[in-house]
Amino acid sequence: MTPVPEAEAFYVREAADRFSPTVSTRGPWDANSQHAGPPAALLALAVDERPGARPDMRITRLTYEITRPVPIRPLTVTTRVLRAGRSVELVEAVIAPDGGPEVMRATALLMKTVPGSVPEVSPGRRVRGPEAAPAKAFFPVPWDQGYHTAMEVRFAAGSFLEAGPATAWMRMRVPLVAGEEIKPLSRVLTAADSGNGVSAALDFHRYVFVNADLTVSLHRHPEGEWVCLDARTMVDGAGIGLAESALHDEKGPLGRGTQSLYVAARG
Repeated sequence: MTPVPEAEAFYVREAADRFSPTVSTRGPWDANSQHAGPPAALLALAVDERPGARPDMRITRLTYEITRPVPIRPLTVTTRVLRAGRSVELVEAVIAPDGGPEVMRATALLMKTVPGSVPEVSPGRRVRGPEAAPAKAFFPVPWDQGYHTAMEVRFAAGSFLEAGPATAWMRMRVPLVAGEEIKPLSRVLTAADSGNGVSAALDFHRYVFVNADLTVSLHRHPEGEWVCLDARTMVDGAGIGLAESALHDEKGPLGRGTQSLYVAARG
């Protein structure tokens, strides 16, 4: 098993573009691979921190391609601007482990913001807040520490151990990067990849339902520590599925997340 640094965070920053993952990134399926939530947040952080980033531009959509499992090894994150304009930008961010190929890529759409320039409109179903949602057990994981212990989860409806739609509030117990303040967007992205897990439509002992991508679209900047996934999963008999999550914070709806799923019986 790859050695990992000891820190109360998902990552330790070794340089401006290089990070070492801690045990908190470990996903529930493979002891040597990360849950996709923390690297998704790390890619967005790189987009925000890139040289020349404009303070009036805000990420409104992130599309991730997960080409390989993200290993628990030191990672380098690189960015490049694909299109720059007065009101819209498109930026690409890529993660690659030391000595390895690219494992995850994000394309970020940014838009110019002018606070107070238009009326706010945010229709959508309200969900019960985290204070009214009980904590429920994570599904069994064969190791003591990982993403499942680094995140606090409360369910307003459903649970990890019930098949079908679920409404889960999630909160990071540790920072994304050791010694650094958690950005609001990081809170959303660290949680958003869990949509297919909280709303599992099939028994995870009998089937795999792995997401090869993640798209998060936000109409509003998130606020507070808690992020809600009001999630449901749909599966076609040919082995393709879709997990869709309405994203909320304690103020109300803020966006949506979708995941394309590869579904198959376990061998």
